[in-house]
Amino acid sequence: MTSLSPGSADALLFDLGRVVLDIDFSKAIACWAGHAGCEPEAIVARYARDSEAYRLHEVGKLSDEDYFASLRASLGISISDAQFLEGWNAIFAGEMPDIAELLPRAAKRMPLYAFSNTNRPHVDYFSKEYADLLGHFRELYLSSSIGLRKPDAEAFDHVVAAIGVPAKRIVFFDDLAENIEGARSRGLTVVHVTSSQDVANAFIALGI
Repeated sequence: MTSLSPGSADALLFDLGRVVLDIDFSKAIACWAGHAGCEPEAIVARYARDSEAYRLHEVGKLSDEDYFASLRASLGISISDAQFLEGWNAIFAGEMPDIAELLPRAAKRMPLYAFSNTNRPHVDYFSKEYADLLGHFRELYLSSSIGLRKPDAEAFDHVVAAIGVPAKRIVFFDDLAENIEGARSRGLTVVHVTSSQDVANAFIALGI
C-alpha cells in the first residue's frame, strides 16, 4: 500500500465496482443464456469486455440500443433489448463488505468522491438501488457523463481539476491495476483494493 499518514489527504476518491458495489458478471451471462436457450459457457467464450463498442458505450458515444445490437451480433444470440438490459443490470450483487460502515465514518472527516467507468443503464439502476450508500459521496464522476474513462490520463486530470485539490492530496481506491497505475502516473496517492480490508487499513493509516 502507498504510505499514508494522518493529515496526508484532503479528499478520498473511490471506484465503484468491487470497491463500493459488489459486481458479479456471471449473473448477466446466466440471464442472457437463459433467454437465448444456450449454455453460459458459449456466451463467455464470445464476450469481449473491452471491445470498441464497450468503450464507446462507457463514454456515452454509443446508444444502449446500438451496444445491445453489437452484443447480439458478437454473442450470436437473438434476445431483445429488454432481455439484454435485464442481464446487464443483474451484475450488481450488493454492497461490498463493511463499506456501509466505512464510508459514513470517512465522510465525517473529509469529502468523498467516486470515479467509475460505467454506462447510462447501470447509472440509472445503481443510482436508485444504492441511493443511500452513494449519498455519502459529494460528487460522482461517471465515464458516461464526463466522456472520459480510466485509465486515460485526461480522465484523471479532469477529475482532479473538478475536485480542486492537488492530485497528491487525493487518495484513490480502485481494484484494477491498470487504473491504479493510471492514477499514480497523474500524481494521485493510490490504494489497490483487493478486499474491503484494504480500505479499512487505509482509513486506519489516515487516522479516520
